[in-house]
Amino acid sequence: GWVKEIGGVEAAMARSDRSLEIIESFVAQNEWIDFLAENPGERSNTSVCLSVDLAPEDVKKMVSLLGEEGVAHDIGAYRDAPAGLRIWCGATVEPSDVELLMPWLKWAFESVKN
Repeated sequence: GWVKEIGGVEAAMARSDRSLEIIESFVAQNEWIDFLAENPGERSNTSVCLSVDLAPEDVKKMVSLLGEEGVAHDIGAYRDAPAGLRIWCGATVEPSDVELLMPWLKWAFESVKN
């Protein structure tokens, strides 16, 4: 029923696409973060996986900081994946919330790096 309320499957897919666009823009503006999937055609618009130019233990510190601040939970990469971030951008996530997350990622990176 909720999917119908927001405009159907196309609207749900558009929400995920918009969230991915927000992250793509952020990545393009910051040299320290990139997509785990280098080929844009292989990237997911729902489970967006990112690599960060930090040692794995420092990426874990970033994840901890974001959790401690109540900004993002369960944002760390999967255990078997390279250290990084995993951002859920499914249709249930407001793209505006993804947009609000981007400055926090920068803050966490700078806090750990410095």
